[in-house]
Amino acid sequence: MESDDKLLKEKRIKKEERNLKKLFKDAPTDKKTLINGLIQRAAFMRVTLEDYEADIDENGYVELFSQSEKTEPYERERPVVRLYNTMNGNYQKIIKQLSDLLPKDNENDKNKSSALMEFLSR
Repeated sequence: MESDDKLLKEKRIKKEERNLKKLFKDAPTDKKTLINGLIQRAAFMRVTLEDYEADIDENGYVELFSQSEKTEPYERERPVVRLYNTMNGNYQKIIKQLSDLLPKDNENDKNKSSALMEFLSR
């Protein structure tokens, strides 16, 4: 079962990569390596964030926690929430970098920038 989940996640990441690469198909050759690396990281992060979101929706933001059986449990932030918040901030930075790498010279490029923002808002 775990390998099925891993394969599904890999497929989702590849799909995300393809969608982002479409926006940069006309990028200068000297920036392709940089762009492809950022796209790979962004795709992984977006899919992982979606998984974290599903977990948070299902299990909530807090959990009961106790240091031992003798102490009263208290609510604390779930570790996945902290991971989500950190990764989301890093994802936003990568998307900003990618957005800054989109050419801004002509109308077609403005459409690409708009397409990236539209893609991100879905």
